[in-house]
Amino acid sequence: MGLSAKNLRGRKYLWHLCLVATTFWVGEIYDPAAADGSQVISAYDGWWYERFGGCDGVIEDGVCQTEPRTAENGFFPTSMTPKQNPFYLDLPFDDVNNDAAFAQRGRIPWADDPGYAGNLENREFSYMKNRWVQLQYKGSTCYAQIQDAGPAEYDDVDYVFGDGNTGPKSTRFNGAGMDVSPAVVGCLGFTELNGTQTGVSWRFVDDVDVPDGPWKTIVTGSGYDWSSGGPAAK
Repeated sequence: MGLSAKNLRGRKYLWHLCLVATTFWVGEIYDPAAADGSQVISAYDGWWYERFGGCDGVIEDGVCQTEPRTAENGFFPTSMTPKQNPFYLDLPFDDVNNDAAFAQRGRIPWADDPGYAGNLENREFSYMKNRWVQLQYKGSTCYAQIQDAGPAEYDDVDYVFGDGNTGPKSTRFNGAGMDVSPAVVGCLGFTELNGTQTGVSWRFVDDVDVPDGPWKTIVTGSGYDWSSGGPAAK
């Protein structure tokens, strides 16, 4: 039986402690030759760039670049108005497109919750997209929604849904266990604007337990969509 919203409040997820995070942003193209080298699209949205509202940063010489973010404007981009939540991240579990991850969707803790139950065999439904994650770094706490999968791995079920003691299986990007957006980089106070940051901890959190903050100015609600009909409303 699915859990009610009342019962969901207070569900405790395990912390994943002292990991490496790297940065990414909507509109970034870091390797045009790689199948996963563009953030114009995401694992869950073939129209990510359009739905977000464009480059999550600044365009310099025709290239979408990241930029520093500050609390003065809620860590939002300075040169555009996003249509979706600029606080986003990915984790290495693509529950729709990766066959190994798809087969493990039953391990997702909220798989039987209202709004999710009954979709285990549905290839047009993601259990991961829009889920909230709490992140901490050197005393700062921020929240973000999952909007993509990676880095480097896409079926790392033991890390993402394990006992909290299993690290990422990927050794790329200094063994990074997540990519985070420029808003998260600014909110947590990373020393690297566009690189890797060690010492980041994270855990899942249910939406009813997400406190008010700049991460709730816009909450992304669009589901999985790789249709060819063009972007719909958020």
